[in-house]
Amino acid sequence: MSEPQTTPGNQRVPWYEKLQKRWGLTSVGQVVVVLVVFALTGTTIARLNRPLGEWMGIGQEAPRWLRWGFSIVIILPLYQVVLLVYGFIFGQFRFFWEFEKKMVRRMAFWRSRKKSEPIDAE
Repeated sequence: MSEPQTTPGNQRVPWYEKLQKRWGLTSVGQVVVVLVVFALTGTTIARLNRPLGEWMGIGQEAPRWLRWGFSIVIILPLYQVVLLVYGFIFGQFRFFWEFEKKMVRRMAFWRSRKKSEPIDAE
């Protein structure tokens, strides 16, 4: 296991400050807003998943592979859109837009990388 991150005075760095630094945010308040946006997006998508599936004829009685396919093809892109909408509403659109672009680049890299190619450390 790795050692917990510490400051020069050997004090632990709080998790929210780690997120602030990792995400390049300017304040702890901004970290809270970003976490709220993630929470609202997840809750919204969880609430929409079943009604959308049933509307499209993919209910709980549908085969598991069909429900998973629905989640990947419909719900995942919808999550990205809802994330940007909530990000805009909460004044964090730029952060989430950059977050989305980074995620898409990583997914595209993963798909295009050959097995023999090494993964670059970021």
